[in-house]
Amino acid sequence: GRFGACLMAEPERVARAVAAMAEAVTLPITVKHRIGIDEQDRYEDLYRFVEVVSAAPCARFSVHARKAWLQGLSPKENRTIPPLRYEDVYRLKQELPHLEVEINGGIRTVAEAKLHLARVDGVMVGRAAYEDPFEWATADRQLFGSAAPPPTRREIVEALLPYVESWRRRDLPLHRITRHLLGLFAGQPGAKAWKRHLSENAHFASAGAEVLEAGLARVPADVLDLRPDSQQPGVPDPEPAALLQQN
Repeated sequence: GRFGACLMAEPERVARAVAAMAEAVTLPITVKHRIGIDEQDRYEDLYRFVEVVSAAPCARFSVHARKAWLQGLSPKENRTIPPLRYEDVYRLKQELPHLEVEINGGIRTVAEAKLHLARVDGVMVGRAAYEDPFEWATADRQLFGSAAPPPTRREIVEALLPYVESWRRRDLPLHRITRHLLGLFAGQPGAKAWKRHLSENAHFASAGAEVLEAGLARVPADVLDLRPDSQQPGVPDPEPAALLQQN
């Protein structure tokens, strides 16, 4: 079928699809794409794709800063094996400043996101936010200037409990919620016990808030009540180049 990254070879087709969407809805249309595919991966190819599609009209482009190999790599491998080329995305924004350009790929921390935002309009984060959501607890403060203190892990779970109970009253399975909480304690003492408890108990039909409360009891209090800061005490901010080279 004609869907996914292969459509980068057919910018006119994508433009027609976007135009049809724009006629049907009032919502803004965003196109997410790679920097290239197979041997069609020069910057000039990327520029032409965006130039053609933007006339559809489309004003926002989310660019995964890797090419995609349509043959030889699985979708999972395509998320990590092709090298990141952030500079191509920066250049795209510089040469098409009237468009909104959002960068994606290999961005693991709020500090990295902040560096990218000096060069593009937005940052898209996927697996990093899912695998370690607490890393992003300071995003409102660091990126958007919020004065509110970021929540602790305990506060995050406790704020979720009323929603969990409303879910139970509708006879909906708890594991649909808890599967998204497994990474909340990533890298911390008690993380394995938390994940194991949720995995073993959230699938029961009667499971509700008590499962999360019992899970919290398996995590040390100092981890539960740690309030995230922009950096650990005594640890300087990494240099920008070092942050981006980690990926």
